[in-house]
Amino acid sequence: MKKLILPLALTLGAHSAFAADTTFTPEQEAKIGEIAAQYLVDNPEFLIKASQKLQQQQLDQQANVQKSAVLANQDALLNDKTTPFTGPKTAKVNVIEFFDYQCVYCFKISPTIEKLQKEYPNVRFIFKETPIFGSRWEPSKYAAQMGLEVFAQKGSNAYNQYHNGIYASGLNEGKLTKDVVDSTATSAGIDIKKFKPTENYQKNLQLFSQLGFKGTPALVVMPTNGATVDNTYIINGADVPTLTNALKILTK
Repeated sequence: MKKLILPLALTLGAHSAFAADTTFTPEQEAKIGEIAAQYLVDNPEFLIKASQKLQQQQLDQQANVQKSAVLANQDALLNDKTTPFTGPKTAKVNVIEFFDYQCVYCFKISPTIEKLQKEYPNVRFIFKETPIFGSRWEPSKYAAQMGLEVFAQKGSNAYNQYHNGIYASGLNEGKLTKDVVDSTATSAGIDIKKFKPTENYQKNLQLFSQLGFKGTPALVVMPTNGATVDNTYIINGADVPTLTNALKILTK
């Protein structure tokens, strides 16, 4: 029994309690180490739990850093007039998505975004054109530029048609072409002859980096007023459960 209790106490970080009242010889300490090591070999679930706890602590710390960055950049996230959006301007809850049309994971989450737009008509969905693959595939930048043009010319409804239309093509990871972008924009009511490409998406790339995002899709769900670390949600990747849960909480 003593051989079981002692390594268990050591595993749980209780060695200091023993050390406070007991002085061990070097030989005893070596033996204790052997017993503890063998116990962990025989009971690896303790190491797994410790590793999982450490990993979760690191993720929580990273999330808090990102949330603080989001709060510091709230105006850029919510009030940029050139950024496409759907839903009411006066919405109390916002979903901000950083995305690239060439990103396969953005493609995979797009049906969920479209579904949530219909399910939550009082939520504002803000679309940050972020062509992170622009240096690899030119249509990545071109599609982002066209999206900004569609919104500037025709507003939210046309942009939503364009946005969903690009994803409906199923072309990503280098397969999207300028011809498909042009035809999708034309279907949304855009006069291609008036299209003047801009570099406005660059500020989205910069903001994306400032917020600590590493890949797309990257989403933020937050209230328009009174946003805090506790009621702001960061979603890294196509994490549908976390996204839908955040919306449920904030729209109660």
